[in-house]
Amino acid sequence: MQIKLINMSEDNKEYSSSSIKFLKDLEGVRMRPAMYIGDTAERGYHHLLWEVVDNSIDEALAGHCDIVTVTLNSNGSATVRDNGRGIPVEMHEEEGVPAVELVMSKLHAGGKFDNDAYAVSGGLHGVGISVVNALSESTVVNIYKDGVEHHITFSRGVKETDLKTIGDTTEQGTQVTFTPDTKIFSHSGFDWELICNRLREMSYLMGTTGLRIIIDEESTGRHEEFHHPEGLVAYINDISAGKEAITEVIHFNKEVQHEKGKYGVEIAMRYTNDWHEGIYSFANNIRTGEGGTHLTGFRTALTRTFNTFVKSNNLVKKGESPSGDDYRSGLYAVISIKIPDPQFEGQTKSKLGSREATAIVDGVVTECLGMYLEENPEPGRLIIRKAMLARDARDAARKQRDLVRRKGVLSSGSLPGKLADCQSKDTTLTELYIVEGDSAGGSAKTGRDRRYQAILPLKGKILNVEKNNANRILANQELQTMIQAIGAGVGEDFDHKKCRYGKIIIMTDADVDGSHIRTLILTFFFRQMKPMIEAGQVYVACPPLYRINKKGSKAYQYIHDDDHLREMLKEQSVADTTLTFANGAKFKNNDLEPILDALQRLAQCTHSLKGGSRGVVAEEYLAQVNENGELPMSMIQHVDSGKKVFYYNVTDFHTAQDEYQNIWSLTSTEVTRDQADYLAFQFNEKQAAQRHLAILIEGGVSFTTVLDDSNTSALFTLERDGEAVSYHKLIELVAAFRDFGMKGVEVQRYKGLGEMNPDQLWESTMDPELRFMKRVILDDVLEADKTFTMLMGDETAPRREYIAAHAHEVGDLDV
Repeated sequence: MQIKLINMSEDNKEYSSSSIKFLKDLEGVRMRPAMYIGDTAERGYHHLLWEVVDNSIDEALAGHCDIVTVTLNSNGSATVRDNGRGIPVEMHEEEGVPAVELVMSKLHAGGKFDNDAYAVSGGLHGVGISVVNALSESTVVNIYKDGVEHHITFSRGVKETDLKTIGDTTEQGTQVTFTPDTKIFSHSGFDWELICNRLREMSYLMGTTGLRIIIDEESTGRHEEFHHPEGLVAYINDISAGKEAITEVIHFNKEVQHEKGKYGVEIAMRYTNDWHEGIYSFANNIRTGEGGTHLTGFRTALTRTFNTFVKSNNLVKKGESPSGDDYRSGLYAVISIKIPDPQFEGQTKSKLGSREATAIVDGVVTECLGMYLEENPEPGRLIIRKAMLARDARDAARKQRDLVRRKGVLSSGSLPGKLADCQSKDTTLTELYIVEGDSAGGSAKTGRDRRYQAILPLKGKILNVEKNNANRILANQELQTMIQAIGAGVGEDFDHKKCRYGKIIIMTDADVDGSHIRTLILTFFFRQMKPMIEAGQVYVACPPLYRINKKGSKAYQYIHDDDHLREMLKEQSVADTTLTFANGAKFKNNDLEPILDALQRLAQCTHSLKGGSRGVVAEEYLAQVNENGELPMSMIQHVDSGKKVFYYNVTDFHTAQDEYQNIWSLTSTEVTRDQADYLAFQFNEKQAAQRHLAILIEGGVSFTTVLDDSNTSALFTLERDGEAVSYHKLIELVAAFRDFGMKGVEVQRYKGLGEMNPDQLWESTMDPELRFMKRVILDDVLEADKTFTMLMGDETAPRREYIAAHAHEVGDLDV
């Protein structure tokens, strides 16, 4: 049955039970879930949420919804609510059950199989919401329709309670709450950043419809709203941020009549001084990460249109025209097609297969881009000039590769002298450890399993490839060594199937320098060996921070982070100990454990306030909690008097900023901190700190007893073994508890890989039976591209803003 894109009359707009076409049951979904959601790990887990959200987006596409709210509940469930028409609740004529029950429990029962209900929809296969139901421990549906609220519940696809009427309502729409089944999924927990990125993307695509998307996370109090009325133009501004623009945003939107119906093609694009291309493609708002026929049409038309422009303006000598790759160098584009009856490859819809989309997009790009170049020849010339530079750079890189290849660096038969190779050639077994420093490299060479583990030590920090061209990359000695060891080429010549090792493992120190080196290596892999990441061959080794054992015992354990260490020492920390707060609240022994845990986490998330670099220290900040248990999100301080005013919401803070003159903030560029009369600070620690502080307040603890400098009263008093010690700072108290926990325990702190002997390095970091590693997964290429550009590129402003927003998320209590 075809789905026509037409202006629907009132007669065929009705979304009722007769729109539901029952095809078959959910049999086999729970037995083979990967067939429907891709996998049962993190990606499939989140795919459940995308399916429910997409249903609400389809309501917005049809013009019946302008608000979608997503809530990540503290119990692990997720709720999606819209103000659309509401799923039909009347009895289905053929099946004799309420339509909502059919939609939720039968495959292919969605209204998207009926052209009277939806003109354009992403949920083509109609299995989405029913599969979500089948793979969830619990699914609760509330429907607000025609002045009445309805309610029905399911468990693992089976109805638990019949559809019932709750009462009258003035609201309209559908609310679905589901809890992914722990028996099905190996992953648990929703990723806030991942979901925000997807919803932000959706708001761009739906911007011109006026759709507002809201997300809340109960456990942290985080809240975001996405509303982008500029649509794809705003999207391009976002994904090309941090790159110098060569052209303005080129935007066109056109409808095309086809024998299958009316198609909509919207494209926004901009050229930058970057050398990489970034193209997002969508079909009916579904991200087609693997591209498809619409992307093919865009690329073909782009190359042909620019070649026509070059020829008609005599811009390039005959036979020297840039290639399609050259024309896409530095191009950032979003392609969005609205298509009736789309043909996707699989339920995950990662690739569009509708053949007619190639010709339709090709025609729109040829016409609209050609008209733009005709009316704006100067930007066109700038684009051609950029393409010619890309062509020249590609030729120069090829010559450099040829030169390096003649020296044997790119030959798989030539190995660098620093490499300690393994005996096996079986890539299902072999591993290459890229190790920071010769010292750690020596220990790794001694401690490894020579049969299948190879070691390549790197000296110092490698070249930042984000700021250098191909010639400098290929001329760098450390990068040459890495290319030679991996043996699969580099850049456009890279072939991950030729990798000499099945796993490439980055092993650096667990400190700031080690993190920087790891990031530099990952930047190189992403820019020059991306298929190796996409194939899942790149890993990050996680060496331990501590080795712990009880005094007098030979048994020991490796600890990888401070949280695990605190958990290990908790029982010893609180034994026979009493903690008294300044307000008189007192805790001892087992009652002290949850208080200690909250104190430790509170100290960790407010550690970035250490030293008062933002006008307050942790204790003073915590003392500003108001009667509602809220901490301030910002503060403005007068430089001369030192007077501080705290703000608890964004509106008041922004209003105050507008009122003050000569004010400095971390993201401001108009005045320096030394020149300012007022200083504005934001406390991104608020959400996490408020969550832990609430536990303490519930236990009777108060930080409002913090007094001015003239009062030296202690905030905390610890009593243990008949001795009482007072403390004025939270971090001092936490350190005292840590010292208590370490009594009778030997803790060895590893500051670097070189401090481990070969046996320790083997058993803690390299033994396949005991080691802990992280695989590098590339979920979103363009988001990764944006992140690498921001972190490692030339523009400092976006990096400064990112650091300001996320500084509170890191900290080391031992520093």
